[in-house]
Amino acid sequence: MHIHVSGKQIDLSDALKHRVNAHLGNLAERYFDKALEADVTFSKARSFFTCDINVHAGRGLTLRGEGEAADANAAFDDAAEHIAKRLRRYHSRVTSHARTTQKDVAPEIGRSYVLSGATETPRSKKGRGATAAPPEAYDEQETFPAIIAEHTTDIPQLSVSEAVMRLDLAASSILLFRNRKNQQINVIFRREDGNIGWVDTGPS
Repeated sequence: MHIHVSGKQIDLSDALKHRVNAHLGNLAERYFDKALEADVTFSKARSFFTCDINVHAGRGLTLRGEGEAADANAAFDDAAEHIAKRLRRYHSRVTSHARTTQKDVAPEIGRSYVLSGATETPRSKKGRGATAAPPEAYDEQETFPAIIAEHTTDIPQLSVSEAVMRLDLAASSILLFRNRKNQQINVIFRREDGNIGWVDTGPS
């Protein structure tokens, strides 16, 4: 298992790096048969240390855990425990997924964009000497936000329960997938009340 440990503007001791490698290595051996890849990033915010763990556990399966504590070791323990809890919750399905990944239908490839956030439009500017922008300038800024990043993304073919599992393991807020049952594009997302929303574009 390849584990990359790094710190954002902080120095990490060899003892901490060894502890991270040993702990995640044991976790991987328990749940997965083959080598995985993990990125562990430490940073410091005010008087607290934060730890962000991202484990790539086979095609399309990502696990994420975040932790915060007064010292780096405790922050790692917190993040690792979040991952361990999710793995325990989905133990049988995660193990099965890891062993049958190669038999799964290859995911479709889609394009993912990051758009610039809401900015002040020409028409909304106030102040002495300001002039109203022409309607076409306002409309263009409203309709066509700037693309600041573009990526490719997998659109996996999953059952709804598998999609919910992946959303939870990755601690994500939204997941786009093709429903294995009806072959339609579906979306699941985490609601503000903590429940999971599901949008099914297939016939009712």
